[in-house]
Amino acid sequence: MNEHKEVVGFGRSSWPAEETLWAVSIALGTLIAAAESVFGSTTALLVGISLAMNPFCFQAKARNARLFGATKSDNQAPLVHVSLWPESKSPIGLDTKIEKRIDGLLKRMTVGEKVGQVIQPEWKSISPAEVAQYHIGSIENGGGAVPGGNKHSSVQDWVNLVEPYYDASVDPARNRVIIPLIWASDAVHGHNNVYGATLFPHNIGLGAAHDRDLIRRIGEVTAAEMRSTGMDWSFAPTIAVARDDRWGRTYESYSEDPKIAAQYAAAIVEGLEGSGSTFLDKDHVISTAKHFLGDGSTDGGRDQGDSLVSEADLIRLHAAGYTQAIDAGTQSIMASYNSWHGVKMHANKVLMTEVLKGQMGFDGFVIGDWNAHGQIPGCTKADCVQVFNAGVDIFNAPQDWKALYANLVREVNDGTIPKARLDDAVRRILRVKMRMGVFDESAPDKRLNTYLPIGTPGHRAVARQAVRESLVLLKNDGVLPIKPNATVLIAGDGADNIAMQAGGWTLSWQGADNGPNDFPGATSIYQGLKAEIDADGGRALFSFRGVATGFGRRTRRRRADRQIRLYRQAQFLLAQTPGSDTVECRGCDL
Repeated sequence: MNEHKEVVGFGRSSWPAEETLWAVSIALGTLIAAAESVFGSTTALLVGISLAMNPFCFQAKARNARLFGATKSDNQAPLVHVSLWPESKSPIGLDTKIEKRIDGLLKRMTVGEKVGQVIQPEWKSISPAEVAQYHIGSIENGGGAVPGGNKHSSVQDWVNLVEPYYDASVDPARNRVIIPLIWASDAVHGHNNVYGATLFPHNIGLGAAHDRDLIRRIGEVTAAEMRSTGMDWSFAPTIAVARDDRWGRTYESYSEDPKIAAQYAAAIVEGLEGSGSTFLDKDHVISTAKHFLGDGSTDGGRDQGDSLVSEADLIRLHAAGYTQAIDAGTQSIMASYNSWHGVKMHANKVLMTEVLKGQMGFDGFVIGDWNAHGQIPGCTKADCVQVFNAGVDIFNAPQDWKALYANLVREVNDGTIPKARLDDAVRRILRVKMRMGVFDESAPDKRLNTYLPIGTPGHRAVARQAVRESLVLLKNDGVLPIKPNATVLIAGDGADNIAMQAGGWTLSWQGADNGPNDFPGATSIYQGLKAEIDADGGRALFSFRGVATGFGRRTRRRRADRQIRLYRQAQFLLAQTPGSDTVECRGCDL
């Protein structure tokens, strides 16, 4: 057999600068050398499976990371030239009737009723009775916060969870002013917290598709399945422009190219929220453009770290997606954990209020990230005036919400928080709720689109198209397509691991505790390839350990010898590149 070794890689939507190409070439060179040492004259085909299927590839955990890196107050932030920032305009515009209706509600509401609107607990830490008692405006389910602790909860189970909280918010016997509650969830690659929902490739894979209409359709499917479970609001899209592949959340970024991020930001917002006559109708949900701003630009790729980029690059690279998201009508923007030149974004009043709400014309509300206010110097999770006065309209306070409520009421009454600032935040929240029609809509379990099937063949067809389009062929010198009757070895611990393919934000926060039974109807890379190879009369072999495991260790020599014999049977090798289970600041005090 002729000696012929080839590399076919499936990779990212756009490579970073020369140093990353150098690093990738070194990695591929090492893989080729390992294959040559094993295969001898056997034809080897090394395939790197797309980050769309395995979002953990190319993630590197930042060692000895400075996790938070914020030591400065807002008045120590670098000078921002507000007039240099882009102008945007929501296609919705202010509605005089809605604004008058809000005026009437604000006049009737007490400070306590207003404060309840600006706090979002996680459902596990609050009862429906407390929703009415504290006038809570929104609830979220964090990653893994599933009904009854059961990851396999049904659509009915989810509706049964949401309904009592909603009912408590509109019960006239317990509420002087009726303001319906809205429910939020991290639906970041489909309705990924719900068993049996349609899962899509993560953003870094979708960036390789270069298909704006596909992204819009993904948003539509996600919104429809969220509505099936009685939910109103998605914490998506992430429109970070990842500039350092060491960042553990690189897979949540569409691209390092701001043009792709901007195009996709508009498309996914349109899909989630609708547009024109379908804007926030019964089939759509509130979108959340996140994380404002510079989460993909931190020094050394440290998650929640400090961005040291210039204002010009912050505008040119990292604000590009927000301009398009606002122009498409996004109603929510989430502040970022990271700092910019030492000042936490949650406390950066100039960027959040003067730039985002002023120059960029954003008229929806800003929500904080999970307990991010507790990272601000001088703040705790239960008390943080700085963040609210800087422009965050809703505190993301999953557990310490009750103490936070008491402190906010006190701080408004003593003037630490201006009443005008509280009224502005509540106005923005009520504006979005009225635009969505929740004041006039029935309870979740009575809505026409609740209980509709999820994970349908039509929805999964969109996901299959997304996987196909997200694959990138880097090189092929006549090796593909694989010839019929070939013997193909599929190697790597992720090749027959659906959980690794699905990655983070899948049924749980990290997605690392899932197994094959958690994905009804899903097919692993190995299973899919084996079916096609067998159908063509070939033979599919599988090696969990991969190419080089065991070499150089006496205790593993026998295992290595067995693998060598296995490899020499194959004419082709398809190697799934290993990845990390790192998603987001594991172990941080959030």
